[in-house]
Amino acid sequence: MPALSPDAPAPVYIDTTKASIARVYDAFLNGKDNYEIDREVLRRVQQVTPEAATLAVDNRGFLIRATRFLASQTGITQYLDCGSGLPTAENTHQVVQRLQPEARVVYVDNDPVVLAHGRALLEENDQTHFSAADIFDPEAILDDPVVREHIDFSKPVALLQLGTMHHHNGTSPTSREIMAKYVDALPSGSFVALSHFLDPETEELSRLARRMEQAFLHSPMGSGKFITRAELLGLFDGLELVEPGLVICADWWPDGPQLKELAPVSRCIAGAVGWKR
Repeated sequence: MPALSPDAPAPVYIDTTKASIARVYDAFLNGKDNYEIDREVLRRVQQVTPEAATLAVDNRGFLIRATRFLASQTGITQYLDCGSGLPTAENTHQVVQRLQPEARVVYVDNDPVVLAHGRALLEENDQTHFSAADIFDPEAILDDPVVREHIDFSKPVALLQLGTMHHHNGTSPTSREIMAKYVDALPSGSFVALSHFLDPETEELSRLARRMEQAFLHSPMGSGKFITRAELLGLFDGLELVEPGLVICADWWPDGPQLKELAPVSRCIAGAVGWKR
């Protein structure tokens, strides 16, 4: 599927009156697969902090480093990427299969634009697969025919929930309950990589986090929760965290020394990798 220019007509299955999580992230990453309604979300958060796009950049950097770690250090060759989003530089299958050519990657997303890209992926990579499903319904995903065909749950699995759970707005089940169902289904030796918007619980940064949260929630996207460190740790119940544990995404095994001072917004998104013993 070709990239969508800002003025390109929308395909008939795309509702451009509603913001899409995948397209909003694309806008944050300065991509081309987004519309005016999606860019409005970016502008609203930028009114709170001009460095808002750093949230997506830091999340993408964490994805790359975490999946590179999983592919190079754990021996796992099957990856379930929930809420995969739109293709950009260094997608999960590219990072993983560069190190483990035989690895299988199953992407899960229910956004129509993402689905179109997913179909294109199937044509070029027979080790990469795509399922259209709701990542907040773990039972449906774990029973999904595509997932079941390509993920063997008798062997270790790498589950990725990167920048996804902060878009869960439901009260029942809670985000913690959703993650518990995923973790319970994983066999021993599996890993979970997860990142989430963070309320750092300091006066200045907490105020920034809550202002960004309100900008997200009252934007056309309508989701984007910032939670405390304790709440975020609850999403890793049943897992042992790999060093350095739960840290801001920019500090999770960076590729080199941090020479430039981090923008305050970088301290409002955190991630970790957990191991199921």
